[in-house]
Amino acid sequence: MSYIPGQPVTAVVQRIEIQKLRDGDNLILGFSIGGGIDQDPGQNPFSEDKTDKGIYVTRVSKGGPADVAGLMTGDKIMQVNGWDMTMVTHDQARKRLTKKNEDVVRLLVTRKSLEDVVRQSMMPH
Repeated sequence: MSYIPGQPVTAVVQRIEIQKLRDGDNLILGFSIGGGIDQDPGQNPFSEDKTDKGIYVTRVSKGGPADVAGLMTGDKIMQVNGWDMTMVTHDQARKRLTKKNEDVVRLLVTRKSLEDVVRQSMMPH
């Protein structure tokens, strides 16, 4: 999916709600991210379009909160608790995900397989 800055984004999204796991003072989500407007998009193994500076899930801990919620490696995070994540730095994304006063993280993600299914369903049979 190519994206032109300033143009509306059309994406097939999935809602994922992750209940953070409390470990002492830490809240654990069970996944890692990559990307951001301050990163080199050419280094992102998950974006088809090597100019895409979005935030992507790079690792999901097996059996962790994100895994249980259905998050997958390669998912592109579009929103976190209603906040747009399409034009943020890596650090802004990390801070938005790890807010101490939020036990639940509600994500809107887009996933290559979701887009493929929708594209196939729209093709004439």
